[in-house]
Amino acid sequence: MIKLLRIDDRLVHGQVAMAWTPALGVDCLVVANDKVAKDEFIKMTLGIARPPSARLLVKSVADAITFLQDERSKPLKVLVLVNAVQDAHTLANALPEITSINFGGIRTREGARLVSKAVALTEGDITLSRELLAKGLELEVRQVPTDKKTALETLI
Repeated sequence: MIKLLRIDDRLVHGQVAMAWTPALGVDCLVVANDKVAKDEFIKMTLGIARPPSARLLVKSVADAITFLQDERSKPLKVLVLVNAVQDAHTLANALPEITSINFGGIRTREGARLVSKAVALTEGDITLSRELLAKGLELEVRQVPTDKKTALETLI
């Protein structure tokens, strides 16, 4: 069962390990990223940041969808982590059980503007977000579970 889909360009780090994992009661972290799935060094570093209470799977976006659609994944309590709005959009379109997306941290980069203290979006990101909103998904901004949810649509 997918407990949360989170966009965070750091993927697995302290907030995920120390705040989100216990708050959601997850036992499996799935990093869905095509580049990271092919990079053994980054996978190793993510493994170091993994909380001991959860297993870590690093998959391409397509392989993550396949895994999350498989009945054998259903007993797991999964936190899905992506580092881009595009990947969240792809996952949300493929997996109807995703009804909410957490925007946790997307650093500023060329062509992006800050919409909150920790989230910078490009016009392309905003377009994809509006498509998800039109489908009825909740898009919320917060870094840790104890923060107050802020609806993304109020920021874009």
